[in-house]
Amino acid sequence: MDDIRLVVGLGNPGREYAETRHNVGYRVVEKLASEGGTRWQRSAKFEAEIAEAHWAGRKVVLAKPVTFMNLSGRACVALLHWHKFALEQMLVVTDDADLDVGRLRLRLKGSSGGHNGLKSIVETAGSEQFPRVRVGIGRPMRRSEGAPENALVDFVLSKFRKEEQAAVDETVARAAEAVACAIERGMEAAMNEFNG
Repeated sequence: MDDIRLVVGLGNPGREYAETRHNVGYRVVEKLASEGGTRWQRSAKFEAEIAEAHWAGRKVVLAKPVTFMNLSGRACVALLHWHKFALEQMLVVTDDADLDVGRLRLRLKGSSGGHNGLKSIVETAGSEQFPRVRVGIGRPMRRSEGAPENALVDFVLSKFRKEEQAAVDETVARAAEAVACAIERGMEAAMNEFNG
């Protein structure tokens, strides 16, 4: 099924997390909402902020779970069930510490890759069969290179460096274009255009 109806940007709620690396998923869906002239509404029922937009002649729901990253699956599954969307109709936008800043990777399905937000969705939905857009945030030194045990957690919850900001802004804009392309022309077309 190639009919994206729900776009979920992963992140953590609260002002203190707004500019962190872990919140680029939020930033992408926020860009889509602002370009579509739509407003966010907090929904206790879905444990998310939601906005509705129109692309390619159909309604698309944008969502930012407010459960914190590790429980993102609760909001995603609640939205899928309420709207009666299939899992394959949900496109998840998330950060990826295995990609350099400025890189995007679109996939039709796959494992969580150690990402706690994706892990929560996979566990709650019981499947890895949903498309995703991964936005590169870079990676600190690995443990095998002598990094402390919590280095990755500290890194993803840190803000981008000043010299990274231009590349991050450009990548968020490209990720929003990739999502729009996936909605309008399908994931295969978006992967062909934006992967690489």
